[in-house]
Amino acid sequence: MRDRSIGKWRAARAFTVLIFVAAVGAATGICGRAAADSCAAVELVVARGTTEPGWLGAEVGDPLYAALRQELPTDTTAYPVRYPADLLDSSSVQDGTRDMVAHLVGQAAMCPRQRFVLAGYSQGAVVTHGVLGTGVIAQLPAIAALPAALAPRIAAVLLFGDPMRAIAQDLPQLYRQRTADYCAGGDPVCGGGLYPTSHTDYGEFIWAAAGFAASRI
Repeated sequence: MRDRSIGKWRAARAFTVLIFVAAVGAATGICGRAAADSCAAVELVVARGTTEPGWLGAEVGDPLYAALRQELPTDTTAYPVRYPADLLDSSSVQDGTRDMVAHLVGQAAMCPRQRFVLAGYSQGAVVTHGVLGTGVIAQLPAIAALPAALAPRIAAVLLFGDPMRAIAQDLPQLYRQRTADYCAGGDPVCGGGLYPTSHTDYGEFIWAAAGFAASRI
């Protein structure tokens, strides 16, 4: 049943990814689940892709969390950013930044020693850009930004199928050495590819991403 659900989602995504690219271009013109221990050493915070099923996201977030728990020699929890992840919702990205920032601020206050790994896939990568202050996204109305005081708590940033990559918009210099940005061959959303179905083919990057994050902890 899970494979059938993911298969239907992937087929639907092939028709929507190009719309997302156009939407991003227009914007540039405008300007297991968490463990009981809420103060684990590391927390993975994931913004899923557009209409992506799953808790953290069936294509990226869920398998990434499973891999990260094996890679890290310490306790790890996870948090799914709560936002529409819908191309038809004009405030989707803004809602995502508000929820991610609110969670990070609250969690950082509750757990002073906890560090964070941020992950964003597709539209979720745009949310992550907004939170960390990428210029073109940070300038949009109602985008919530991470307080500068929390920047040292971000151990790693993992981006998958990132639309900002296609328009040469990088994260602020502060985060670049802590960031891994994955773009599948043929993916038109993050690169110059011609195969929309490639935008739902990120399983091959999961272990590399988990290893990168672990090396920054």
